[in-house]
Amino acid sequence: MKLAAKKALITGGNSGIGLATARLFITEGAEVAITGRDQKTLDEAVAELGPKAHGYRADVTVAEDRKRLFADLAKDFGKLDIVFANAGIGGRTPTGATDEATFENIVHTNLNGAFFTVNSAAPLLNDNGSIIFNGSVHNYLGQAGVAAYAATKGGVVSMARAIAADLAPRNIRVNVVAPGATKTPIWKRGARANASAEESAKLADFFSSVVPLGRWGEPEELAKAVLFLASDDSSYINAIELVVDGGATGAPFGAPIFRG
Repeated sequence: MKLAAKKALITGGNSGIGLATARLFITEGAEVAITGRDQKTLDEAVAELGPKAHGYRADVTVAEDRKRLFADLAKDFGKLDIVFANAGIGGRTPTGATDEATFENIVHTNLNGAFFTVNSAAPLLNDNGSIIFNGSVHNYLGQAGVAAYAATKGGVVSMARAIAADLAPRNIRVNVVAPGATKTPIWKRGARANASAEESAKLADFFSSVVPLGRWGEPEELAKAVLFLASDDSSYINAIELVVDGGATGAPFGAPIFRG
């Protein structure tokens, strides 16, 4: 097992990529703490994951929640070996029609929340540990209407490099996994929450058409990439961004929509 006797924290571990990663980490021998803002889905996730999972209701953007979370982790876990700063939100911020509160909420959650999660975790991390941030291909795509989200995901990459330098004396590796279109609940939220089955199917088909592999990613595929960065399989990999997008950013003209 690749994570035998390891202790891991996964923020936003109650659904999507976070939950899939928690499952895989436990299969590979780790004891896992997951956080979530919704107590119901958090309880359901812990029940599914079994006795090696521990749930903590916490909003990583709230200082008091973080303080309580890491006090509880220090008591329950003692030390950590892995942190997957996965919690984040999407949202549309079209230029010329976006209010400051919407923009700032995305930045506060995806950038501030990620940094202060790791900032709070650093004293609990064992030397030779691993930190993984969840990024996004929106660091590269230049898609209309997502300026705040794209900015946070680009910022996470730059931030991870600086944190890798900060923690290098302790041999703590810091990397980013950057998903492309992945089948997670985030696609059912926000403006898409009330989409019809036909509209959802049309969106799914479109995104599949612009990925060279011709399909969406599965959360379990992203989890495998996170496992790689968390484990000794990547022991000499530090301060990188691992893009997991079926080739959408690396070979876009190989996508079905361009094949003629």
